[in-house]
Amino acid sequence: MGRRAVIQRKTSETDIQMTLELDGTGEHRIQTGIPFLDHMLSQVARHGRLDLSVQATGDLPVDLHHTVEDVGIVLGEAVLQALGEKAGIVRYGAARVPMDEALASAVIDLSGRPFLVFQAPQLKGRIGDFEADLVREFFQGLTNHLRANVHIQVEYGQNLHHMAEAVFKAAGRALHQATALDPRLAGIVPSTKGCL
Repeated sequence: MGRRAVIQRKTSETDIQMTLELDGTGEHRIQTGIPFLDHMLSQVARHGRLDLSVQATGDLPVDLHHTVEDVGIVLGEAVLQALGEKAGIVRYGAARVPMDEALASAVIDLSGRPFLVFQAPQLKGRIGDFEADLVREFFQGLTNHLRANVHIQVEYGQNLHHMAEAVFKAAGRALHQATALDPRLAGIVPSTKGCL
């Protein structure tokens, strides 16, 4: 059947449907009502080689925050569901990605222990109608519901769009590495405890 997940999450603020295939090619159909978020999710899908379908509606006239955070939550839930028992996975992933003058890194451990370190003081201000602070909110939701240890850093940059895009591309590549199957670990959970 493959490593696949289908998630629907409906609250009084958002309604999100997501389909995810971990072992994909980066095909994606994304509609969140937030064009910049759609663009960033397409980077995660393409560079993470995830086949990803997202249909989200939210209380956007109130604020973009609920939709951005909840899409991160649902993506975390989808990846976790698709991983199953995590047997045979590499577990760790790391990537550094440039985007013109900007450089960002993402490091992921699918440890089962959620903890986000987000070092990007440069991400302040607006990217069109998108508050750059929402990048952190997306990754907080993802981290908590993927139950992963995630370290993200914008090493330097000037253009907010470039810095944010480098972050999402790096996260996609790190996620691809961490979720990859190692044939030497077939059936083995990569932990001395025997579980993640």
